[in-house]
Amino acid sequence: MKTEFISDKDPLGSKTLETIAKASRFNKWMYSEIKPFLKGDILEIGSGIGNISQYVIADGLHITLSDFNDEYYQWLKERFSGLPAVQDILQIDLLHPDFQKKYSFLCERFDTVFLLNVIEHIEDDITAVKNCKFLMKQNGHLILLAPAYNWLYCRFDRELGHYRRYTLDSMKHILRSNELYIHSGNYFNGIGIIGWLLWGKIMKRKMIGNKEMSAFNRFVSIARVVDKITAKKTGLSVISKSIKK
Repeated sequence: MKTEFISDKDPLGSKTLETIAKASRFNKWMYSEIKPFLKGDILEIGSGIGNISQYVIADGLHITLSDFNDEYYQWLKERFSGLPAVQDILQIDLLHPDFQKKYSFLCERFDTVFLLNVIEHIEDDITAVKNCKFLMKQNGHLILLAPAYNWLYCRFDRELGHYRRYTLDSMKHILRSNELYIHSGNYFNGIGIIGWLLWGKIMKRKMIGNKEMSAFNRFVSIARVVDKITAKKTGLSVISKSIKK
């Protein structure tokens, strides 16, 4: 199984994913935040290089992986094809002008759809969520995780192609616009705000470095305690969980 990836089309994005891939404690923590809401046939949109996919697969849950980027799509096929838990590996464009016709074979196919650090890359997020809803069964679950707070927007975000950052209220707006029932929402990784302010806003770094991510990975247990103390009322990311009624 391949473990390293370099993208010609998205060098900064792929380097960032590789850096985060080495932070196993952080990735497991993120996965633990969404795992209780996963059910049935699962679709991950924007799987990237499989940083979170690998944990879903290890748990034996039925998952379809996807990425719109050609290089990530090929990488996912090379890394994960043939594994029993992987139902399919697809390319999905959430802003395709004729989405329902293009992806008619996926209509109401999935019990869970999740997007982790993806929706902020999509200019028309309301249409993107509308098309996610098209893929979901009745009572299906939609999980979104995205960067929090526009006041934290910095060079990191610009370089990674982020259109925006979110609050719970702004994320709820795109869900309500698509008549999805909001099950729950919270912030994630409160202590991460300090690092983002330091490296992103103050030092204006271009990307997250290996040393910084490695250091944070060692302190994940403390970060988890901080989130418990703050009751997840603030964080570097925001998570929403909604249901198609």
